[in-house]
Amino acid sequence: MLVPLTPLEFRQRAVAYYSDRVGIVDGDKRFTYGEFDERVNKLANALQVLGVELGKTVSFIDFNTYHLLEAYFAVPQVGAILNPINIRLAPSEIGFILNHAQTDVLFFHYAFLPMVEKLRSHLPKVRHYVVIESPEPPTWAHCYEGLLAEAPGSYTVDLDSIDENAVAEIFYTSGTTGNPKGVELTHRTLYLHALNAIAGLKLDDHDALVHIVPLFHINGWGTPQFLTAVGGKHVMLRKIDPGLILQLTQDERVTRLFGVPAVFNAIISYPDFDKYDLSSLEEVIIGGAPSPEPLLQALEDKLGVTALSGYGLTETTPILTLAYPKHYLQDTEEQRRYYQSRTGLPIVGIRLRVVDANENDVKPDGKEIGEIVVRSNVVMKGYLHNPGATKEAIVNGWFHTGDMAVVDKEGYVLIVDRKKDIIISGGENISSAEVENVIYSHPAVFECAVVSAPDEQWGEVPVAIVVLKPGVSLTAEELMAYLRDRIAHFKVPKIVEFRSELPKGGTGKILKRELREPFWEGYEKRVHG
Repeated sequence: MLVPLTPLEFRQRAVAYYSDRVGIVDGDKRFTYGEFDERVNKLANALQVLGVELGKTVSFIDFNTYHLLEAYFAVPQVGAILNPINIRLAPSEIGFILNHAQTDVLFFHYAFLPMVEKLRSHLPKVRHYVVIESPEPPTWAHCYEGLLAEAPGSYTVDLDSIDENAVAEIFYTSGTTGNPKGVELTHRTLYLHALNAIAGLKLDDHDALVHIVPLFHINGWGTPQFLTAVGGKHVMLRKIDPGLILQLTQDERVTRLFGVPAVFNAIISYPDFDKYDLSSLEEVIIGGAPSPEPLLQALEDKLGVTALSGYGLTETTPILTLAYPKHYLQDTEEQRRYYQSRTGLPIVGIRLRVVDANENDVKPDGKEIGEIVVRSNVVMKGYLHNPGATKEAIVNGWFHTGDMAVVDKEGYVLIVDRKKDIIISGGENISSAEVENVIYSHPAVFECAVVSAPDEQWGEVPVAIVVLKPGVSLTAEELMAYLRDRIAHFKVPKIVEFRSELPKGGTGKILKRELREPFWEGYEKRVHG
């Protein structure tokens, strides 16, 4: 028997076995899985009324709201492709994505109305606009709840007719060439990733999770699919607020938290931390940046949980590794925490290697450095409209992550550097080439290079090293202000240094490693943690 694989099955399972259980919480809104099912069906019917056809792209500019969670199931239900947009990007970047994805219908939260109004004239492919939570929708946009109110609450889905290899979601990720690339995830990819994650995380219906990770970011770490599959509780979080995270953890009896180091630092440093009852919390997993052992220890001591690292990429749906220590590697607290701070072991369903330049496996000695490559059903179909980048990333059936690592005799991987000049700050990818291109557009700049520097809050941050043209002046503050008008604020270098010249190799190429090294002096790894 061969049954098509689709994440749409997970919602049907949740409705069949957990219909009366509250599955979604968003502020004062609470929906059982039965109510969620009806709303998803209404959204699917509304999309068909809008004329959304098979293979068309439906984009969302939204916070972590129940509306976006509904779209995770409603959009692929009608055979369309969901494209959640990173709300932290600059308007020009969002405009590029919407056009590149050939967005057919654009949903947006009312908070982004001014930006969407300015973008409209530059989005020729968008046929319909739908505004979310608007007190007064503009005349050119449909109202989200208005569309649902007019739509039937039932919708028949023939799961056996689904093309499991059809693209269900597209997420855009920063690359070294500047413009973001659209990562295509299929029904099959999303389904198998959810099964792998359920097995790796040992999830079941007692689990409740606060959505700290944005749903527009690397498939929300897979939570929309795998938490629904087991009938767990989704607790939506629209804005990172450590006090609110603690309050929701207490009130909703949250069992797990996923996030980047900066979020967890903020949580355990919150002034009123001690007033919350966090006894339901069992585990926290840190991703998006390496996890320093002191942070893991502080989390375990203050939260009374197990704290460990996880690793993945947008292109891998995303989870690849989890740093659970093997049972015989927990003889002491020191040993256990050592392994929990590694990048981790590949979860079930992941074939992972660390290879040298000749594609040979490095020695498992914890010293020889190579690139992490992956072969798995969770790897993307490819980059949208970019076969060249796809061919470059997937070589001989292995996806090349660009992350440089060592592997020890137990098979635990530890990322120590990056092959390409991507800076990962607070879980967000920053292309150094993109930032450099914008810096170069300033009339006072002669040469520049953007590298990473360690940062206690964000893991690492971009640093700009600039050579000015003769006879001109420019301050760091002036350059930062110039950049903030042109790129997302999290991409703006936190440090700007001016030099008379930049080091170069024999071919004239700027030696970024030489520029980067002084910032990382005294650190064991060339990524923070």
